[in-house]
Amino acid sequence: MKELQPLNEQVVLDITEEETEQKTSSGIIIPDSAKEKKKTAKVIAVSEIENAAIKPGDYVLYKEFSGVEVEMDDGKNYLVIPYADILAKVVETDEI
Repeated sequence: MKELQPLNEQVVLDITEEETEQKTSSGIIIPDSAKEKKKTAKVIAVSEIENAAIKPGDYVLYKEFSGVEVEMDDGKNYLVIPYADILAKVVETDEI
């Protein structure tokens, strides 16, 4: 089995999208090419970064048009991006 191990302050994100057909309320099917890509993803691996604020399993918001997309043998799509291109960590909070 192959896995991606990031180097040089890089992060691997799982950007595999579920294949779901979307329709408008009037029944028009929205093609994948017209859908806006999500900008959040699950962290799969982090290179050796001193005091990294994220770890594998976290969800993060990242810059659009950043990194390199890779499709692995397992059929999943990954994004390898610089650590600096991660904008925020997505966290669950309690409602007030």
